[in-house]
Amino acid sequence: MAGAIAAIGVVGCAATLSLGFVFAGSAGVFGQRLAGAADAAALAAADAASGAVIGVPCESAESVARSAGAVLSRCEIDGLTATVTVSAMFAGLPAAASARAGPPP
Repeated sequence: MAGAIAAIGVVGCAATLSLGFVFAGSAGVFGQRLAGAADAAALAAADAASGAVIGVPCESAESVARSAGAVLSRCEIDGLTATVTVSAMFAGLPAAASARAGPPP
């Protein structure tokens, strides 16, 4: 009987740790996807600001962010440089990522 209780405890502990690792891994993947969405949105805004593509910089960034499943939280254009912040929810928690794109200094 004592062995069964110990086995149940070990299995419960392993299951709890496994779920924690899965959640942490999922959060890492989500963070990288959100960073990619921020990068793409910043590049789209910088392309529009430079005239490489037709459009309004922040509207282009918003369109790209939306297509990646994120919301454009902030968009600033300084000359040919675009700085954007995108946000999304992960497991009920807010997450955000920022990126900057433009010509080298």
